[in-house]
Amino acid sequence: MAGNRDIFAMLSKKKGADAKPQKEEPKNDAQEATPELSGADAAEVQSAKRSASSSPKRARSKTRSPSPKRPEVKSKSRSPSPAHKKQKLESSSPVEEKVDAEATAQVENAITKEQDSASDVDVDAKAEEDVDDDLAFDSETEKKDAKDAKQLLTLAKMETTKFSTKMAEGKPIPYAAVCEVFDKIEATSKRLEIIKLASDFFLKVLQTNPNDLIYVTYLFINRLGPDYEGLELGLGETILIKTISESTGKSTAQVKSKYRETGDLGLIALQARNVQPTMFKPKALTVNAVFNNLKEIASTTGSSSQTKKINIIKRMLTASQGLEAKFLIRSLESKLRIGLAEKTVLISLAKALITFEKIKAGKKATSITPELFVQAEEKIRDAFCQVPNYEVLLKTALEHGVLNLDKFCTLKPGVPLKPMLAKPTKSISEVLDRFTGEEFTCEYKYDGERAQVHLLNTGEVRVYSRNSEDMSQRYPDIVDSVKGFLTPGVDTKSLILDCEAVAWSREENKILPFQVLSTRKRKDVQAGDIKVQVCLFAFDILCYNDTPLIQKPLRERRKVLQSVTQEVPGNFAFATSKTTDNVEELQAFLDESIKGSCEGLMVKTLDSDPYRPSQRSNCWLKVKKDYLAGVGDSLDLVVVGAYYGRGKRTGTYGGFLLASYNSDTGDYETTCKIGTGFSDEMLKQLYEKLQPTEVEQAKPYVLFDSSAEPDIWFEPSILFEVLTADLSLSPIYKAGAETLGRGVSLRFPRFIRIRDDKGIEDATTSEQVVEFYERQAHNQ
Repeated sequence: MAGNRDIFAMLSKKKGADAKPQKEEPKNDAQEATPELSGADAAEVQSAKRSASSSPKRARSKTRSPSPKRPEVKSKSRSPSPAHKKQKLESSSPVEEKVDAEATAQVENAITKEQDSASDVDVDAKAEEDVDDDLAFDSETEKKDAKDAKQLLTLAKMETTKFSTKMAEGKPIPYAAVCEVFDKIEATSKRLEIIKLASDFFLKVLQTNPNDLIYVTYLFINRLGPDYEGLELGLGETILIKTISESTGKSTAQVKSKYRETGDLGLIALQARNVQPTMFKPKALTVNAVFNNLKEIASTTGSSSQTKKINIIKRMLTASQGLEAKFLIRSLESKLRIGLAEKTVLISLAKALITFEKIKAGKKATSITPELFVQAEEKIRDAFCQVPNYEVLLKTALEHGVLNLDKFCTLKPGVPLKPMLAKPTKSISEVLDRFTGEEFTCEYKYDGERAQVHLLNTGEVRVYSRNSEDMSQRYPDIVDSVKGFLTPGVDTKSLILDCEAVAWSREENKILPFQVLSTRKRKDVQAGDIKVQVCLFAFDILCYNDTPLIQKPLRERRKVLQSVTQEVPGNFAFATSKTTDNVEELQAFLDESIKGSCEGLMVKTLDSDPYRPSQRSNCWLKVKKDYLAGVGDSLDLVVVGAYYGRGKRTGTYGGFLLASYNSDTGDYETTCKIGTGFSDEMLKQLYEKLQPTEVEQAKPYVLFDSSAEPDIWFEPSILFEVLTADLSLSPIYKAGAETLGRGVSLRFPRFIRIRDDKGIEDATTSEQVVEFYERQAHNQ
């Protein structure tokens, strides 16, 4: 966003730029006769309707065809009036009165009607986010900066959100308050409104009880700690269905039947709780209590762990009031489904923290400029890239100020950072075009697993994956060998290396295929039992003796790397590199890399740019052998469903339904079926791996069209790396449909491998899919 500051002047001078009229949404005549409800009933109908429109039929609001499995229930219900919306959650008191059968029927009718008439939903025109056409931009980055600046100008003018749940100063934040803001966020698809709601709530928490902000933040991002700590709830659908049944008096069959209708266990828990008579008022849930209970569930192991987990959940459900049961169950599913992405949480935290600082200093919130918001956002984003730990980040921001985060939150050994990534290219000539006037170097692109090696001051060694998973137990041989490749006579106390771990044959002194590396056990590997040897190829150093190096250009980082480490044949080597801008030499080097069992080349600028954690940068390009005839990159797609095998594939899955990840909404958007590239052995392995993740129906955050509906649905858990001949627009698939009007589909996709080193939220994004399609269209 560096260009924002230069663009503010242009934006502020544009007359009427921030006052574009919003189109009024057309009314649906079929929704004109809603039965009048009052109080808690109206709030629950309102919540239920919004849940239904975002749960499993949320996809339908994005042009998904109706599922043939859903029975049609006719209803005269309509969307709630603005008066009803204002009435929603007016009080934080618990819902204690039993809802009668008629009210329950109204709730169910409202749900079904909303689901089956969701073709005309409120689509955010985002007029306030648009940049005037007559503004000229030198680059895509500048254009994005101006758009972000425009958004912040709009955001600064929006009124502060009023929350009805009471929060007493110095007292724990009620969980009901978090659920209220979740409900409000779920009710809108407008990004600016979501940022406003989240940032206003974070500010309210800061003004009430700053110590609780960390619990609130983790509940917002639906995690229990930093990725590298590996804390997971590990709760399946079956456990949650059983718990809801035991907590509400409903039979398991009844819960399953409702789940088939609504696709939302949270909504089922909400309805069931609200028809239960209560003998006494339970103690209200607080955010720290809920968070600590979730951590206890994650850490509970052993033979009776399932019973213990169920009892913890039952205690929370029994104490839940109003909307709490719905969002509690969704948190336990590890998917809130309210359209809130982590990057939006970071932006909202930045806005709340800088506002809180200025208010404490005696200034009015309205006096804070959008430019200051931009600075705060840049600081918190950059700090999080280096120290991906919210507890450290928030504590530092509160102690030293958000604008000083860069002075205190810098990378250090023992805390992994997300690696820098490369943009794909389709040819050597494209590389030369992009790097005109820049000196660059080429390195072999090794076909292995990204490994970030940390040597701590204590002498301890840790190895992290690109997904921040601690792989030290998987690679005890790397851990044991690190001190052996440090240069003698150099006082090395700590460092962070960026490397690739590659399967290696010491007998033949050569690289082995990635498939060999993938056979290595992932946990509890004993050094004496290792059958697949690895060699570590280092291409960057990010920190040395507690001094971060990522702001240095690659040329300087490479000099440090080669001076403090030394090659050890068969164990440690520097990435093979060549610096030239001669087309013939580059092509020859690419051919050599492929003959050397590598994927292709990485091409990097030497002097112009720093190392950018977690960013896919134009300063790093990749040319892979398989890309030259395709779209320019392989894609890492989430497996969301499967089709029964036929013929020789009978008894296994014959094909799969894949999806990209929408990083703005948290949805998985279908983009192709795939059945090519699988060996019989691989299909057998995939059946064993995926069969335990089968679920009765699509998760509400999987967007699909009924014409592509698979025979089996999965809980999204693994990624396939896929190659494709080209991309086309499709009325069936959903990836990028919000941007292009129709989805983008992969033509002739071919399976390459399972990406065990990536989490599902590291999948190729729908935005990237659109980018690939547009580049392809431009080149045709």
